[in-house]
Amino acid sequence: MIYIFDTSSFRELQHFYPTIFQSIWPQIAALVAHGVLLSTREVLHELEIQNVNDTVLSWCKSNRQIFTTPTVEELNFVNTILAVRQFQSIIPLQKQLTGTPVADPFVIACAWAKMGTVVTEERIKPNAAKIPNVCKHFNIPCVNLEGFMSEQGWRF
Repeated sequence: MIYIFDTSSFRELQHFYPTIFQSIWPQIAALVAHGVLLSTREVLHELEIQNVNDTVLSWCKSNRQIFTTPTVEELNFVNTILAVRQFQSIIPLQKQLTGTPVADPFVIACAWAKMGTVVTEERIKPNAAKIPNVCKHFNIPCVNLEGFMSEQGWRF
């Protein structure tokens, strides 16, 4: 199974301090080495401009290879997402106008193309353009970080 991480889940990882949660980071590194943990370049762009701690940002930059560039197939699926009226606000107008990075549709498209699971801290919200709503609509598996760790069988 391939897991595609959203910005929110990387942000959540900043609470797992490497000096205290010493076993989690090597396990994450093993998943990266096996090509099981991926993301998109748009997530890295979001992390670079958001308030994320130095540990997570440094880890992301030193694991830059997991942040993939969207393929044509993924870009076409982003268009499919945006064709659904309810999901058009997944790219907020203000971010469109300012050119601010938006990762959500690209994370979903990456998971769809790789037949993977999205990992996000967002929750389903009725009639909203949230990642879990879009994933549910397109039958793409979606879990939060706790669900991801549970699927890995991790215990700390």
